Amino acid sequence: MQSLEEEKNRVIEEAFIRAESEMKAVHENLAGVRMNLLTLQPALRTLTCDYNCLKRQVQDFPYMLEKAIAEAKQEICQVIGEVSNANQELLRKYKREMNLRKKCHNELVRLKGNIRVLCRVRPICAGETDAADTKNIVTFDSDDDAVLYLSNKGKLMTFELDKVFSTQATQEEVFQEVQSLVTSCIDGFNVCIFAYGQTGSGKTYTMEGIPEDPGINQRALRLLFSEVSEKKPDWDYKITVSMVEIYNETLRNLLGDNPNEKLDIKMCPDGSGQLYVPGLTEFAVESVEDINKVFDLGHMNRATACTNLNEHSSRSHALLIITVAGFNSSTGHRTSGKLNLVDLAGSERIAKSGAEGSRLREAQCINKSLSALGDVINSLRSKHSHVPFRNSRLTYLLQDSLSGDSKTLMMVQVSPLENNVSESVCSLKFAQRVRTVEIGPSSSSRRQAENSSTSSSPTHDSVELDSPPVTPVPLPISRASSAGSTLSSTSKTPTTRRRSHSQLSTALLLIGWAALWW
Repeated sequence: MQSLEEEKNRVIEEAFIRAESEMKAVHENLAGVRMNLLTLQPALRTLTCDYNCLKRQVQDFPYMLEKAIAEAKQEICQVIGEVSNANQELLRKYKREMNLRKKCHNELVRLKGNIRVLCRVRPICAGETDAADTKNIVTFDSDDDAVLYLSNKGKLMTFELDKVFSTQATQEEVFQEVQSLVTSCIDGFNVCIFAYGQTGSGKTYTMEGIPEDPGINQRALRLLFSEVSEKKPDWDYKITVSMVEIYNETLRNLLGDNPNEKLDIKMCPDGSGQLYVPGLTEFAVESVEDINKVFDLGHMNRATACTNLNEHSSRSHALLIITVAGFNSSTGHRTSGKLNLVDLAGSERIAKSGAEGSRLREAQCINKSLSALGDVINSLRSKHSHVPFRNSRLTYLLQDSLSGDSKTLMMVQVSPLENNVSESVCSLKFAQRVRTVEIGPSSSSRRQAENSSTSSSPTHDSVELDSPPVTPVPLPISRASSAGSTLSSTSKTPTTRRRSHSQLSTALLLIGWAALWW
């Protein structure tokens, strides 16, 4: 029993010692844990602070995001506004420069005597909208009204002329572009405006128009009446009109008693070198009613026929010849100017037009005369010493309008249809060649009255240019058919070409052009 008691006590003692050792280790671990807790408390406070800060930022983030977006929008709008203003200013300068460039170009064209070339694109007619080949191949430049784009076999061709009229252009808009040229004949200039293009491209509509919307011909005469009426009472003017047709290379008098009578072009026997048509009928016109009578007579006698390209196709070249003769009673000066308004017959491919028999001969004559016109243009462009004016009646009759003493404008008519692309390309290429032709500075034909006591020196013309002319005394419409109706301006005394004044104007325009960029 005693040994058992001792064994029990020993076990208890060992257990107590072991418990104390474990207790000590636990106390040491507890002390370490307490130390770690003391160390972690600052970190916990830092994390708590950071958490609270992040929580506030998260709560404030939508407001900050909205504010940042608003500020970015404001900055972007400000930059866009500045760029837009800069672009508007650049566009304004560009347009101003473009207008000034055109003025400089027009002045240069006037000094060099170039032929001005305008283009008009006709709209697609109602009967053409159902065809398979009515695709529009013509587009325009919104920033430059002198450029035309034409799509040909997938390629975009660019043509630059003096001005391009879109399909929406009105007769009035077209005439406003040429009216300054029309009034030049009052001052003694020879002026020629001719319409060129394929059959059915709108040449006759541009030149003649319709009764409710007349073309260049009638508007030109109305303008001349208005201009000369404003120049009373110092000047007295007489306006006479002739209408000529070239049909199958034959010259016909459309205002004569016998329109089938063949006329000829001859040189004046006085040795002046001027051309005239013996037997050509002239009418004096003073009112719109007189104009209508003359036009009705001329249209009745003009040859027209139906082709595949145009139901009412003009098969001849028609020339409206307007002569304006003026007399200044106070100075004794006389002026004589001529305005040729030409509606050329349509250029066309014979196979495409469906011409047969007499229509075939007409087409051959038309194409021959237009080819001769092209030869004359090429000779003038290349400055050949010999220009083949006599190769056709058309070019021979227009000789004084395509030589140095004239102002000439070509209106090329274009169809927008894909079916007519080859003819449109040919017309536009021809127009570009015409635009490069220099026929020399034009001069007016002026002379003093023969009974004037002052000198007939041409230097008086510089004073004459600034003097206001006048309208003629109303005369009843009458026939002035004569054996010698002169084609070129009568009284062809040359005048001083105020070249120094023109060159000074050009220099001032160029200086203004350069100033745009300073």
